[in-house]
Amino acid sequence: MTAKLPEWDLSDLYAGPDAPEIERDLETAAAEARAFENRYQGRLATLDGAGLAEAIAAYEAIQERLGRLTSFADLLQAGNVIDPDIACFQQNIEERVNAITLHLLFFTLEVNRIDDATLDRWLGESEALARYRPWLDQVRRFRPHQLADDMERLLHEKEVAGRAAWVRLFDETMAALTFEVTDPQTGDTRTLGVEETLHLLSDRDGARRKAAADALTRTLRENIRLFALVTNTLAKDKEIEDRWRSYASPEDARHLANNVEPEVVEALRSAVVEAYPRLSHRYYALKASWMGQERLEFWDRNAPLPEDADEEIPWDRARDMVLSAYRAFSPRLADMGVKFFENAWIDAPVRKGKAPGAFAHSTVPSAHPYLFLNYLGKTRDVMTLAHELGHGVHQLLAAPQGLLLAHTPLTLAETASVFGEMLTFRALLADTKDPVRKRVLLASKVEDMLNTVVRQIAFYEFERRIHAERRQGEIKAGRIGEIWLDVQHQSLGPAINLGDGYEVYWSYIPHFIHSPFYVYAYAFGDCLVNALYATYQEEPDGFEDKYLALLQAGGSLGHKDLLAPFGLDASDPGFWQRGLGVMSGLIDELETLTP
Repeated sequence: MTAKLPEWDLSDLYAGPDAPEIERDLETAAAEARAFENRYQGRLATLDGAGLAEAIAAYEAIQERLGRLTSFADLLQAGNVIDPDIACFQQNIEERVNAITLHLLFFTLEVNRIDDATLDRWLGESEALARYRPWLDQVRRFRPHQLADDMERLLHEKEVAGRAAWVRLFDETMAALTFEVTDPQTGDTRTLGVEETLHLLSDRDGARRKAAADALTRTLRENIRLFALVTNTLAKDKEIEDRWRSYASPEDARHLANNVEPEVVEALRSAVVEAYPRLSHRYYALKASWMGQERLEFWDRNAPLPEDADEEIPWDRARDMVLSAYRAFSPRLADMGVKFFENAWIDAPVRKGKAPGAFAHSTVPSAHPYLFLNYLGKTRDVMTLAHELGHGVHQLLAAPQGLLLAHTPLTLAETASVFGEMLTFRALLADTKDPVRKRVLLASKVEDMLNTVVRQIAFYEFERRIHAERRQGEIKAGRIGEIWLDVQHQSLGPAINLGDGYEVYWSYIPHFIHSPFYVYAYAFGDCLVNALYATYQEEPDGFEDKYLALLQAGGSLGHKDLLAPFGLDASDPGFWQRGLGVMSGLIDELETLTP
């Protein structure tokens, strides 16, 4: 990309790591936390509804101050993971915040010791407390898995030297890796980061794609023992804590955090696995025929179609494409999206040391979200912009709920992002009259959906098998690769050759490290949005208001209550079939467009 891409300005949080406000806020938060502990520890049962509401509001205010500090440190580090000064700053903030929150830890533990009858009476007596009912429900869901106070303190305090340290090791290692990619046309060798190397897997030139795949394999193999050690250590750490907390399975804690029933996730998983043949297997066989091959090599899975012009989309055009698609659906949604471009709330360029991938960070309600991208000008990058902007406007809309109620469970947090992608895709498709270009767009969308649904459920299957096997002992890197290949063969189908080298590709995926079992939320969100969008097409009148109300609710409602106004129910097995049917229908359409 030749045009200058936007970079974020974090000064809305703090002017810099040396800003005096940082030390002031740390000291203020520490004093507030100690005063909170002195006032309330051991006394919650003596309060009434109004008194508990006052305590929750004070707790929320302290967490808001701490959230601003950690958001600044985390965003600063994402912008340059390999800078040792930034890494030191981020670690110091994390350790000091951890120490401060030790004084707050008692609060949720004691909330969970209030008996149901007393809490129900208080909720009925106090309107202020009733507002926090969703947060109280979420906290109390974990009651069966709560440990003794001193054990909870120990686990909390050791986090910075335990799990968080291993995550940091992974992030810093991955950001510092270099990949030597030799151009098959010129013979020149370039030294690239992981994001740029992965990007070459969608290059028009098959030889360049293979060169990038070879470079990924070489460097990942050189570091595979470290990545296997990180994976084994974190899986064992989780197994120990899960055992102490009496979780029946490794994924149970994630289901509770997501406020979703295990049987709903299992219905999604089984529906997707059952659909592998008519989705991914069918599509990749079709793509192989378009590419003139019997089977696609693994580095050709995301290759552009032969007739794809592979144009570079400038940033300004990408912005206009996304915002116009949002505006056609909802001017209010688009107006919120504009704020990200008018202000320095987006960091888009690829830089040395910058973390790979993309995300939206909500920060705290008193500030605003930031978007993190690695924009390289492809259609997929435009869709990523639409996706992360959806997260951003969702976070803005939910912010008035306050810190404790604005956070949306992961399963529902993907709703606005995937819906934003769908709006952008449909707008592009409607403007496309050329049948060749239409086929390219449809294929690109199907591939994105396969990556979001099929690939993420395969990731979920991989995690389940890794965590289950780790309970029997340490897993060698080669065995992890075998499990990875088995799951990928099942999900991608016989039309893709997962040849030598692909067995190490599990190692660069950060979700396995950062957020175990996060990945099914993507599939949940995509299928949910497919059903939502179908409802919008069938009954557009009044849909915008109901949709914005869904986003504004943040984490104050569960999936059943949020979907009820649309006549949808995620616990109904037919719900998932409806979402998967949208994907299957797009592949049907592609088959009719095949020359």
